[in-house]
Amino acid sequence: MSQATGYFTHKNCWRHEMGLGHPECPQRLDAIEERLRITGLDMALERREATAASMADMELAHGRMHLASLRGLSDGLRDDIAAGGPSHAQLDPDTSINIHSWDAILMAAGAAIDATDAIMAGEMVNAFCAVRPPGHHATRNQAMGFCFVNNVALAAKYALQRHGLQRVAIIDFDVHHGNGTEDIVAGDDRILMCSFYQHPFYPAWDHASASNLVNLPVPAYTQGMDIRELIDMAWMPRLDAHKPQMVFISAGFDAHREDGMGQLGLVEQDYVWITQRIKGVAMRHAQGRIVSCLEGGYHLGALARSVEAHIRVLADV
Repeated sequence: MSQATGYFTHKNCWRHEMGLGHPECPQRLDAIEERLRITGLDMALERREATAASMADMELAHGRMHLASLRGLSDGLRDDIAAGGPSHAQLDPDTSINIHSWDAILMAAGAAIDATDAIMAGEMVNAFCAVRPPGHHATRNQAMGFCFVNNVALAAKYALQRHGLQRVAIIDFDVHHGNGTEDIVAGDDRILMCSFYQHPFYPAWDHASASNLVNLPVPAYTQGMDIRELIDMAWMPRLDAHKPQMVFISAGFDAHREDGMGQLGLVEQDYVWITQRIKGVAMRHAQGRIVSCLEGGYHLGALARSVEAHIRVLADV
């Protein structure tokens, strides 16, 4: 097996946008790319261009009508714009689609699937998917919170269904609860989902109490050392007992203390520590296999530095 770390992205992920001044913007990917370039870290990664996810694969996590609706909204804007209509279709107060959104959705989901395939084929040991739109708020049948298709939940289901794995883990360290992921995986004991998140906070969600969920809601202004203690006490025993054969990460970096989207107090070294813990689980049980997908992170400087810290652990550089 190759020990390389993959880096999956696609130019279409830049073309989705939700309007001037929206925090979930294409510049997020620019900041990450620039940071990897100036630090030289990009030279240590095996860069791959994502391919589009198929409808059949996306239906592992989403209803057919949900997917058809997203495609129809994005495609329909072409006629609306030609007739002088709006350039975006609004799904909720902070989530909208433009004419390029469906293509971006296909590539973001496809990156997670491609990374899973490449790792299972032994072409790399782990991978980071620099993609947008993010996915962890997308439920089986609803887009919300900047998210349309749940890239990580989809990849986890894909690993089970298409590669025959028996146990996988999803780890979500975004400042917001991955309610969409929870909606898709709750009750599926093949998938252990571990997360921490600020609470009460977006989204307003009735948390499931399924046996395969390890939820750690924490109050605003919780610092990194407190998060580390909770992870060691709550996540690690469950992950080691589950023995996942592959680990998927919803890598949101908006819990950083500089990110105004939330009020948690993490810094780059906390993301190093968390990634080291996750990597340890993967090394013990999953031959090191990790697929990490970008979720939140809206302060461009903090995002870029945190992604660098995360990837350095994955790539062991």
